[in-house]
Amino acid sequence: MYGKDFWLSSKRPNKIQRIVSCVPSQTEFLFALGLDSEIVGVTLFCVHPSEQAKTKTKIGGTKNLKIDKILALKPDLVIGNKEENTKEQLESIAAHIPVFVTDVHDFNSALHSMNNLSLLVERPSIGEQIVGHIQKQFFQIRQLKTFKVIYLIWHNPWMTVGGDTFINSMLNKAGFINCFEDRKRYPEIDINEMIALDPDFLFLSSEPFPFRDKHEAELVTYFPPNRIKRVDGELFSWYGNRMSQSVVYFSTRTFL
Repeated sequence: MYGKDFWLSSKRPNKIQRIVSCVPSQTEFLFALGLDSEIVGVTLFCVHPSEQAKTKTKIGGTKNLKIDKILALKPDLVIGNKEENTKEQLESIAAHIPVFVTDVHDFNSALHSMNNLSLLVERPSIGEQIVGHIQKQFFQIRQLKTFKVIYLIWHNPWMTVGGDTFINSMLNKAGFINCFEDRKRYPEIDINEMIALDPDFLFLSSEPFPFRDKHEAELVTYFPPNRIKRVDGELFSWYGNRMSQSVVYFSTRTFL
């Protein structure tokens, strides 16, 4: 096994025929591996690929899993993530069902997790193709002009991303310098801190907080409007095969 992914219990599935995925980006990747009938449960936020995901039983949100629903589906395997799901809920599930937990915190760990999941569900060759394609795409990305950015993920309080996150890694891959790279995880910040750092751009992510015009208007009080940009949060924060779409987004920079 690559990286820091781990089994939450000593139980291992003998044969994987029924899977519950508790992570949207990993759900999309499992479908990309050619699984479909094997996936029996997904979260409310597992929306890609839309036609396939909407046919699956919804087992709550990533932080509010419906454990009774998951157990009723009688899965052979539940796939979670160290950051996106709560330890307590995954441990409760692991008391009954094998739970595999991915630990994604940067670009390379995302690739490791894809390889691990591919091996786990016996689709190694497809996984290798997807991972290899992503690596090649990012390797070929042209040198882009560097800008200092603040990537906002929440309002009231304002929250951003630290240097030990997957989003930070993707910002770097896209040629941006995270103004809060010296912080950990997802720190709360205030307007005065943002002003002092004088970013070239403020990125308002489309998720997890739904930024609207009124939030832009609040920031325009302190920053020129041409510095405030809405960005596709999925393409900065979803690991898995969606990273292939991220390369195009980063290369063209249509959001600037």
